[in-house]
Amino acid sequence: MTSTTVFASFADAAARHGARPFLHILPETAACYGIEAQTISYEEAFGKVKRLAQIYAAAGYGHGHRAGLMLENRPAFFLHWLALNALGVSVVPINTDMRAAELNYLIGHSEICLAVTLRERAAELQAAAAAAGRALVIIGAEAPDLIEPAPFAAPLAGVPDTGTECALLYTSGTTGRPKGCVLTNDYFLLAGAWYNGIGGLCTLKAGEERLITPLPMVHMNAMAYSTMAMIYAGGCIIPLDRFHPRSWWDSVRSSGATVMHYLGVMPAMLMGAAADARDRQHSVRFGFGAGVDKLHHASFEQRFGVPLIEAWAMSETGAGAVIIANREPRHIGTACFGKPEPALEIRLVDDAGEEAASAQPGELWVRASGADPRRGFFKEYLKDPQASAEAWEGGWFRTGDIVMRDLDGYLHFIDRKKNVIRRSGENIAAVEVESVLRQHPAVQSVAVAATPDPVRGDEVMALVVLHDQQADPAATATSITAYCLTQLAYYKAPGYVAFVDQLPLTTSQKIQRGVIKEWAQQLPGTARCIDTRAMKKRQA
Repeated sequence: MTSTTVFASFADAAARHGARPFLHILPETAACYGIEAQTISYEEAFGKVKRLAQIYAAAGYGHGHRAGLMLENRPAFFLHWLALNALGVSVVPINTDMRAAELNYLIGHSEICLAVTLRERAAELQAAAAAAGRALVIIGAEAPDLIEPAPFAAPLAGVPDTGTECALLYTSGTTGRPKGCVLTNDYFLLAGAWYNGIGGLCTLKAGEERLITPLPMVHMNAMAYSTMAMIYAGGCIIPLDRFHPRSWWDSVRSSGATVMHYLGVMPAMLMGAAADARDRQHSVRFGFGAGVDKLHHASFEQRFGVPLIEAWAMSETGAGAVIIANREPRHIGTACFGKPEPALEIRLVDDAGEEAASAQPGELWVRASGADPRRGFFKEYLKDPQASAEAWEGGWFRTGDIVMRDLDGYLHFIDRKKNVIRRSGENIAAVEVESVLRQHPAVQSVAVAATPDPVRGDEVMALVVLHDQQADPAATATSITAYCLTQLAYYKAPGYVAFVDQLPLTTSQKIQRGVIKEWAQQLPGTARCIDTRAMKKRQA
C-alpha cells in the first residue's frame, strides 16, 4: 500500500476486499454491549464511515482537531475513528474504566473538542469538561444527522498526510500524570506493513485471516497492530468486550479465529481450567503477545497447540522498534522475545553507562536504522518537550526495560527499570495513585509499589502512614480503597493496604523506592496489611 492516512488504507482495502468481513461481533460480546451480533463487510463499513465523515465535516470538524472516543471495543469505535481520520481529526481513546480525576486531566490536557461516548457516560464527561474548563460537544455512538459545530478553532489548511496526528494515546509514566503520546498516520501504517511483512510463524494470508482480540482499543496493540494488520491483509477483526477465561475457547471456535492476541495473564488463566477434549479443536495458527509466564509457555503450547509468539514494543516505539520471536528457535521458557531485525539498532547499557556484556543485563536503548532514527516512533509527548528530549537523549530512545542478550544474540526480558506497576497488562504509575490516596482524610503520607500476584503479575500495594495510628486497620483500608475506586480506574486502586509507622526517606525527603519495593514483597500476610483485592471489580 502507498496510502498516506489510515482512512486511505482502509478505503484501498474496501476496494479490494469489498464483500469480505471487516468486523465480526460475536453473540456473547453483543450481549455484553446490548447490541446486535453482526458481521460488517468492508464495503458496508466503508459506506458507514463515509456517511459519518460527511456529518462531521458539515459540523466543521477537521484537520487539527481532536475527538475523544469512549466506545469500548464496539464497532462504533472503528467506524468513528476511520471517519474522523478521513478529515484529519486525531482521536483520543478514553478508557471507560476512568473516573473523575482521570477524566478531568485527560480532557483538559488533550484539549478535545468532541467526545463520542456511551449514553450513560455523557453526563460524567460533561462534568469532567466543566471541571477542566473546556467546552466539549458530546454525541452518542449512533451519530445524529446534525452535530453541534466544533467549539474550537477552524480546521488547519491542507490535507492530512503521513505526518498528520492520527491518535493521542496516554501511557503511564513515572512522574505522576500519564503522558500523551502523539502518534501520526505513519505510525499506524508502518504497524500494519510490519505485521504483514514479518513472516515466519506469523505469516498472514491475504483475505483469509480472522483475528480475535480481547485487548482494549485504548491500547496500541489492538488499535495499531490488530486493526492495521487486518486492514492491510483484508482480514476480519473479532473484538471482544474483554477477556473471559471460561468462554474464551468457545468464542475462538465459533468465530473461526486464525490468529489470537494475548497478554501474559491470559495463558495463566487458561491453564488453570480443567483439560478438555476440545482443547485443540480450533483454527488458531498462532498467538501474538507478550509477557507469558516462563513456566506456562511450553505447557500451554503443548496443551492447546498454539505457538505463543512473544514480542516487545512500547506505545512510544510502535513499529519503529519492535522485536519478535517469530522464528525458531524461540527459546521457550526463557522470556526470549527474539532478535532485532536489520531495520532496528539497539544498545544494552548498564548502570555505569557502558555497553552491557553478553549474558549481562542492561537497559534497552533503541532507534530505527537509516537516515531517520525516529521513523515509526511516536512524534512527541504532548506539551512535555522536556520528557520528549530526555527519552531521546543522545539520539537513542531509552526504554526503561532491563534486557539480557545471550551469546547467540537473542534478547530476554528481565525487569522494568521504571517505577511502573504492570497489572494484567495495564501500566500503572505509582505516583499517580499516590496523588489520589493523599486526598483521603486518614492518610498522612503514602507510597505505592508493586507486590507479586500469581495471576495478574503485579498487584498494587499502598503503604500508608495514618494521622491516627490507632484507627481500625480493616475499616480504614476499606475506606481508602473505596475512595480510590471513585477517582481512578478499578485496576489502579490498591489491592493491599499496609499500615506503617513511617516511610523510608532520603536526606532530601524523597521516598526510598528501593526500600518500598522490598517492603511490598514482604508485607502481604502480615497483621497490618489488609487484602482489599475483592473490592477491585470492573464497574458497569
